[in-house]
Amino acid sequence: MKKSILTLAILSLPFQLLTHGTVSSSAKNESSERYIDFPNPKGYEIIVSDLHTHSVFSDGHVWPTIRIEEAVKDGLDLISLTEHLEFQPHRHDIPHLDRNRPYQEGKTAASKHDLIVINGAEITREMNEEYDSPGHINAVFIKDANKLYKFDENKIEEASDLVKWGKDLEGKVIEFYAVTNLWPAENALKEANNQGAFLFWNHPSWTAQRSDGIAKLDPIHEKLIKNKMLHGIEVINGGFYSEEAFQIALDNNLTVMGTSDVHNLIDWDYKPHLGGHRPVTLILSKARTKESIKSALFNRRTVVWYEDLLIGEKENVALLVKACLEIDSASYIYDSAVLRVTIKNSSDTKFSLKNLTNYTIANDDDYFEVPPQGKVVLEINTLERLSKVDLDLEVINAITEPKKNLNLQLSKRIK
Repeated sequence: MKKSILTLAILSLPFQLLTHGTVSSSAKNESSERYIDFPNPKGYEIIVSDLHTHSVFSDGHVWPTIRIEEAVKDGLDLISLTEHLEFQPHRHDIPHLDRNRPYQEGKTAASKHDLIVINGAEITREMNEEYDSPGHINAVFIKDANKLYKFDENKIEEASDLVKWGKDLEGKVIEFYAVTNLWPAENALKEANNQGAFLFWNHPSWTAQRSDGIAKLDPIHEKLIKNKMLHGIEVINGGFYSEEAFQIALDNNLTVMGTSDVHNLIDWDYKPHLGGHRPVTLILSKARTKESIKSALFNRRTVVWYEDLLIGEKENVALLVKACLEIDSASYIYDSAVLRVTIKNSSDTKFSLKNLTNYTIANDDDYFEVPPQGKVVLEINTLERLSKVDLDLEVINAITEPKKNLNLQLSKRIK
C-alpha cells in the first residue's frame, strides 16, 4: 500500500521536476530591463541574433537549456549553439557521437517560446598560413554537423606535434583535437557550403592567433572569399571591436557580424542586471522566417549592437537609426524665435549626437544625448520663425566605416 502511495506521489509531481530542465519560467517579457528592443525599419523586421555561443557540448560551462533561457530573457529572436566540432574537453564526461545534439536540445527547450534556434557549429583550426589554416569559422543553417569533422585513429602519431592550443588539458582531449585538425579545414568548409550554410570568420583579431591583435587576410581567407565560401566576419567578438575586421568586411563584401561567443553565463560576462547587454547582430529581414533571415545574412543586411555602438554598412545603419530617432514635437516658445524640439528614441541604445546645423542650441552645446527609450528637449535659436525644421546631425555612436560616423537629417513640420 505504501509503495502504491509513493508511486502515485511521484507520478503526480510536476513534469519539470522529472526532466533535465525547461525554460518555462522565462517567458518573453518586453517590460524586462534586459529585453533587447529595436524598432523595425520600413520594409524590414529586426531579428535580434546571437550566432556564436557554446555549451558543455564543447568548451562552454552550461547545458543548452540555459543558453535558451538566457536568450528568451534577453528577447533574442534567433540563436545558434555553435560548438567546437574538434575541441571537446568534456567528451569523456558527456560522450556524444552526434554533433547535432546541442541543436536538438536547444530546439526542444525553445519549442514553447518565440525563439528560432538554428543548427550551427564552429570549425576549429589554428591560424596558420603554413598549413593553409584559416582559424575558427562558424557555419550556421547547417543540416548535419557530423559531416563537418573527421577523426582517423590511424593518424594519432602524425598529429602529435601539430597542435599547440589547449596543451594543459587531458592528453586524450588534445589527441582528439590534433587528429581532427589533420582533416583540411577547406574540406569542412566545402561540406558546410554544400549544405547551404552561412559561414563567417570568428574573432579574426584574437591575440592567441594574431599576436599584434590586428585582423588581416591570409591567402587561405582570400581564396575562400574568392570562391564564395566565406560570407561574413566578426567585427565584434565578446568585448573586442576590430576596425581592421570591419574594413575587411567592407572591402570584400562580407557580412558584418557581432556575437557574444559566450562560454560562461551571460549574466556573468555581460551583466544585464547592471544595464549591460550581450553583443548582438541585428538582422534586417523581410520576414521572420528562417529562409528570409538566411537571405538577409547572405545579402549583408546587418547592424551590430555592441555596448552603445551601432556598426555596419551605411545603408543598413541609416535604415535602423531612422527607425529609432524622430522629432516627436516642435513648437515655438510663445512669440519668440526659439524653437522647442523634442527628439524621441524608440530603441534600447543611447544615441550620442552632434548638431551640424548653423542653429545654436540655447539649453545645451552641439553635443547631446538621447537616452534609450527616452526623449531630450532642445531649445534651438532659429533666428526667424520657420514652418519646418531640418536638423542635420552626426550620430557619433553609429559607425559606417572605421572612424566614420553616420550623418542624419531629422525633419518636422512646426505647429
